[in-house]
Amino acid sequence: MSGVCGVAILGSTGSIGRSTLAVLALHPDRFRVAVLGAFSSWQVVVEQAERFAPDLAVIVDPQAAAQAREALRRSGSRTRVESGDEALAQAVTAANVQVVMAAIVGAAGLMPTLAAVRAGKRVLLANKESLVMAGRLLMEEVRSAGAALIPIDSEHNAIFQCMPAGYLPGDEARGVTRVILTASGGPFRCTSLADLESVTPAEACAHPKWKMGRKISVDSATLMNKGLEVIEATLLFGLPESRVDIVVHPQSVVHSLVEYADGSMLAQLGAPDMRTPIAEALAWPDRMTSGVQSLDLTAIGQLGFEPPDHERFPSMGLARAAARAGGTAPALLNAANEVAVKAFLDRRLNFTGIAAVIDQVLQRLDSCPVKALDDVLEADAAARRLAAALIEPAHGAFA
Repeated sequence: MSGVCGVAILGSTGSIGRSTLAVLALHPDRFRVAVLGAFSSWQVVVEQAERFAPDLAVIVDPQAAAQAREALRRSGSRTRVESGDEALAQAVTAANVQVVMAAIVGAAGLMPTLAAVRAGKRVLLANKESLVMAGRLLMEEVRSAGAALIPIDSEHNAIFQCMPAGYLPGDEARGVTRVILTASGGPFRCTSLADLESVTPAEACAHPKWKMGRKISVDSATLMNKGLEVIEATLLFGLPESRVDIVVHPQSVVHSLVEYADGSMLAQLGAPDMRTPIAEALAWPDRMTSGVQSLDLTAIGQLGFEPPDHERFPSMGLARAAARAGGTAPALLNAANEVAVKAFLDRRLNFTGIAAVIDQVLQRLDSCPVKALDDVLEADAAARRLAAALIEPAHGAFA
C-alpha cells in the first residue's frame, strides 16, 4: 500500500479503537486518520479529533453529534461532524479511506462493515458479530467486491499469521487440517458451578489477562467468545466446525495454532496486547512496530494447556451447535447472547442465566436458510424479542 493511507476507525472510543489510534500515532508517515466513528461518547471523539485531525467524525446519536460539532467549532477544528447510521455507512466508502477498522461491538457493526466490504476496502474486522450473523453473505461480498478482510481478534489474527504466504480469508486453506483457538479461561476458570450463580458484573469484567470492553469481557467470562470464534473461524478459513478446536491456555501467550497435513503445527506467540494484531493487519503484508514490549520467555517459564470445561461453560456447546445448524442459527445465538449479557450487566439476570436464555431461544426458534440480508435481520429481531420476554421480571422464566 503506497503513499499515506487513510484509515476510518468505527468504534474509535472503545478499547480496539483507542489501541488503533495508538498504533497509528507511531506511523504518521504511513497512515492518517480520515474518519472517526462512535455511538455517543462525544467528549472522547472531540479529544481524538483535536489530536488526529480527521476529515470527518460520525457520532450516531444526534444530540451527542451536536455537542461534538459545537465543541470542535469552538476549538477551530476543521473536522466535520455528522450523525446517524447512514452517515457511518457512507463514510467508509469515501475515496480518502483505504482501510476500515470495524470495531463497533455487536450487531450494530454489521451494516457499516458490509458497506466497507462492498466498497472494496481493506477491512480490519474486530466486530466478530458481523461474521457470526451474516457470515456467508459477508464472505460472498468480500469475494465479489475484491475487498481484503483481515481478522483482528487475537486468535483469528494468529491463525491468519500462521497460514501459507499470501493467504487471505476466503481463500482455500490448502494443506491445513485443523486450527486450534486458545482461551485464557477467563476469570472463572476454577470457579465452582455453585459459585457462578452469584458472580457480579464487576467480577465478570475483571479479566486476568486482557483489557476489554464490558460486553466482550462478559463473553470471555462465559467463554461465549470462544464459541463465537469457532463460528467465525469456520467462515474465515473455510473449515467445518469439527476442524476448529479450543484449548485453554491461561498464560495467554500462544494466541492460536494451525496444524498442517504433514504434521507440522505453527503457533503465533506474543504479549496479550491488541496492538500487535492491529499493527500486523495495518501493515500486511509487511511488518511494523506496534509499541508492544517483547516477550521474555525465560520470565514466563512454562506454558500450560488444558481442555475447556463444557459443564461450567455451556455457551461453547450452544455456539458449536449453531455452527453445525448453519442458516440463521448463529444470528439467533448472537442476538440472544447480546440481550442476555446486557441484562446481566444491568443486574436483571444472573451469570448462569445468560446461557440458559440462549438455550431457550435456540430451542424455541427454528433456524432458516439465509438467502438475503433480511433473513438475518428478521432472525436477529425475533431472537431479541424472545430473549427479552424470557428475562422480563413480570413473567420471564429467568427473572
